[in-house]
Amino acid sequence: MTTTIAPPPRQAPPTTPRRARKRAEPAAIRTLVSPLALASRRGKAVYWTVFGLVLFLFALAFLFPVYWMITGAFKSPDELNSNPPTLAPEHWHPGNYGDAWNLMQLPDHLWNTVVQAAGAWLLQLVFCTAAAYALSKLKPVFGKVVLGAILATLMVPAQALVIPKYLTVADLPFIHTSLLNNPAGIWLPAVANAFNLYLLKRFFDQIPRDVMEAAEIDGAGKLRQLWSILLPMSRPVLGVVSIFALVAVWQDFLWPLMVFSAAPDNQPISVALVQLSQDVPQTDLIGAMVIASVPMVVMFLVFQRHIIAGISAGSTKG
Repeated sequence: MTTTIAPPPRQAPPTTPRRARKRAEPAAIRTLVSPLALASRRGKAVYWTVFGLVLFLFALAFLFPVYWMITGAFKSPDELNSNPPTLAPEHWHPGNYGDAWNLMQLPDHLWNTVVQAAGAWLLQLVFCTAAAYALSKLKPVFGKVVLGAILATLMVPAQALVIPKYLTVADLPFIHTSLLNNPAGIWLPAVANAFNLYLLKRFFDQIPRDVMEAAEIDGAGKLRQLWSILLPMSRPVLGVVSIFALVAVWQDFLWPLMVFSAAPDNQPISVALVQLSQDVPQTDLIGAMVIASVPMVVMFLVFQRHIIAGISAGSTKG
């Protein structure tokens, strides 16, 4: 007679501890004010009051200096230096802008700035795009080493590169030609921009490999892939790089001062404002500053959507 051993009864699964249940539940968002309090009439009133006050203070901090500069050019020299100062001109002098335009030769210096900024922008866009495409898609030998060396230049202070850059421009290696008092002295150093190159490379890395392989199957070469596929898809980041390049040249002071030290007529607006500030009234100088800042403000207002799109373009993979 055989005896069978019954299996042990199944035990109920252990109850989940309270700590485990709390971890499984989504964590509640903690704020200084509860959502219930914000939903009330008093909470909404307090919220919008604080929000409006903070927004007003920030707008005042950023816009008041601009207002003070614009209205200062409409004042007379005595009113500008009066104590206490006046918030609005007592007597408007719109002719100060015309005097600044003529006395400081703003058309010539603005044109010099446009030529220097446009050349630097074009060369930087061409060479940085080509280098970023090579490092991202062509995968050259020692490409990571080259990229690391390029990014290492970002750690070097710009002031430490002024003297080597000046010596190079004053006597180009192998050619032994000086680029001083020449717009090329502004263009060529601006091409070597490690930040914009890295920005373009990171964007090219986000473009799927399948797109490039499909173009290669259709018979497109490497240059054709860059021109017909990558560049149209890279309009947002190209817009950001363009704005960075233009603003960097437009607001630079030390390097144009060194390059055009012997040619005052070829100086950009940033250098001319300082060089001519001793011979003109202060109101005319302020008016010239307002005129010099208008192109950059207009460019920002026109291309602000491209700036936001370009900054957020590389955040997600396409």
